Amino acid sequence: MFQAVKDALESFQPITLSEMDTVKLMDRTDTKFVFPVSDLPGILQSVSSDYRALVVAGTRLSKYETLYYDTADFDLYHRHHVGRSNRFKVRSRRYVESDLCFFEVKYRNNKGRTIKNRIRTPLIEDHISENPARLLGELTNLDPAKLQGTIWVNYQRATLVSKTTAERLTLDLALTFRTAHRSIEFSKMVVAEVKREKANSPSPVIAVLNERRIRTGSISKYCLGLISTHAGLRKNNFVEQIRHFQRILNDAA
Repeated sequence: MFQAVKDALESFQPITLSEMDTVKLMDRTDTKFVFPVSDLPGILQSVSSDYRALVVAGTRLSKYETLYYDTADFDLYHRHHVGRSNRFKVRSRRYVESDLCFFEVKYRNNKGRTIKNRIRTPLIEDHISENPARLLGELTNLDPAKLQGTIWVNYQRATLVSKTTAERLTLDLALTFRTAHRSIEFSKMVVAEVKREKANSPSPVIAVLNERRIRTGSISKYCLGLISTHAGLRKNNFVEQIRHFQRILNDAA
């Protein structure tokens, strides 16, 4: 199936990282979808004239390695679980093909917008060092000394950029969660995220997903990873999403 996805991505006009700088969307709205990877080639074929595909080091499926930080009591996870607005994700990410690392702070405000700030780092560390701690202090009231590397979330990502509007689509495949004690892979589903300046902006891919009756809704990859690898965490508010994922996995079996 991955080969079918790669073949479909080849039909898109390419875009480079430098060309994509005009569509960074560090302040944006996000709309998420989860669906079987078997649906992806057909979806890509339907929107191939509307988007360009990011190409990095000759590939259109780039590897991402991400370490998320949280407290020993998973305070950041619990804020997500109870649906609090004005919440943060703190992570370090490595873009494997370009070998670039960034420390990132994502803020979800009470208007449903996602704001991301980041700085370049030489590598990913399991603790928050001086420069990342300075950024964290500028943006949050979180204590960097209480945050530790909690879970690795790795995947392959295709990034599509609209030809006409400020919109990006990310498609995450081969999703793998890894802690010191457990590793689990979700290879049969895609996590898609449409990133736009305005939530009501027209989107060709959302139109196609709606036609296929693929509904919006997901939890963050971080939260999904934690509930998949930590049996004791509270997850009752995510029950509907977990059932949706399980149906996808069962249908793809």
